[in-house]
Amino acid sequence: MLIVADENIPLLDAFFEGFGEIRRYPGRAIDRTAVADADVLLVRSVTQVDRTLLEGSNVRFVGTCTIGTDHLDLDYFAAAGIHWASAPGCNARGVVDYVLGSLLTLSEIEGLALPQRCYGIVGGGQVGGRLVQVLRGLGWDVRVCDPLRAAREGGDFVSLEHIVEHCDVISLHTPLTRDGDHPTWHLFDSPRLRALKPGTWLINAARGPVIDNAALLEVLLEREDLQAVLDVWEHEPAVDRALADCCVIGTPHIAGYSLDGRRRGTAQIHQALCDFLRRSVDVQLGDLLPRPWLGEVSLSADSDPAWALAMLCRGVYDPRRDDADLRRSLAVDSPQDLPHEADDARQRLAFDQLRKHYPPRREIEGLRVRIDGPAPELERIVVALGAVLVRTDT
Repeated sequence: MLIVADENIPLLDAFFEGFGEIRRYPGRAIDRTAVADADVLLVRSVTQVDRTLLEGSNVRFVGTCTIGTDHLDLDYFAAAGIHWASAPGCNARGVVDYVLGSLLTLSEIEGLALPQRCYGIVGGGQVGGRLVQVLRGLGWDVRVCDPLRAAREGGDFVSLEHIVEHCDVISLHTPLTRDGDHPTWHLFDSPRLRALKPGTWLINAARGPVIDNAALLEVLLEREDLQAVLDVWEHEPAVDRALADCCVIGTPHIAGYSLDGRRRGTAQIHQALCDFLRRSVDVQLGDLLPRPWLGEVSLSADSDPAWALAMLCRGVYDPRRDDADLRRSLAVDSPQDLPHEADDARQRLAFDQLRKHYPPRREIEGLRVRIDGPAPELERIVVALGAVLVRTDT
């Protein structure tokens, strides 16, 4: 069996060497020649997998080690008899940690208390649903817009218009779709962006084109009251430097790039391939995860809750490091001496290199928090974050 895989998929050998030969390629370089003789194709989000790529090949299984599937032509897979699998929820916790870190930064810059803001979550799936659970666990006011879930489940979902009108913070976690009853391509277009209430914080850790980036730049230049956090970009790996300059935080599509999440995605696709081939699973993710650098934190029972929240989140992950890395990659020492085409190619390569060589990052859920004595508010924060509460009564 021949497996063609994105070279950025972690633990490829550990999970798949028992299946046959593995050939690695940069995700954007996987083409018809690369997959011609492949039986299995393993990708991440940067590879467009469709008829143009696969027609005439031997591929019968496609696995994407990511939550999203907008880069997969599922209709073609069905017509061609190609089995496919994704990794729903694999990086959800990493994105939640990213949003929490971004909120802490915005709060410090604006001087606004996070519990006093109203939060609008657009997309209540694997990622958005986890974020809602955390924010509500903290006792914050959260509204959720998800038309598909609303039609299927009922409940207290609200409209997008309600989110725009009432919410101080809007965090986007919807898949990218162009068709159907609820397309999300340019969901936030110029009219909707201009309708944002004064002082809104807009966070996009979903897909770049969910926001019209050109319109967002215009609005941010006109309205200094708005604040934006972008992890995804409409034309990535190309990044609009002017738009990045207007963002409080800008990062290279790494919101869900925790070590745990990326390896979890590989494990889920390994499971799916085993199911497809009807063979038993003989590799376990738990055996392949290293111990976290920060395993346990001890808090005094009289710790300030706001300080504790910031310390716990940032002790595990702070997105400002990734923001700094992206901004350095966008800097040009002598732009007048560099042709536009060469500058564009250099910037695209730098974007991909930041993702390829992303440093180890763990998740808050792996953190043990010991509280010295009874402290109901601290306990609520720890439980809401998903950390492991270890209470010590004194």
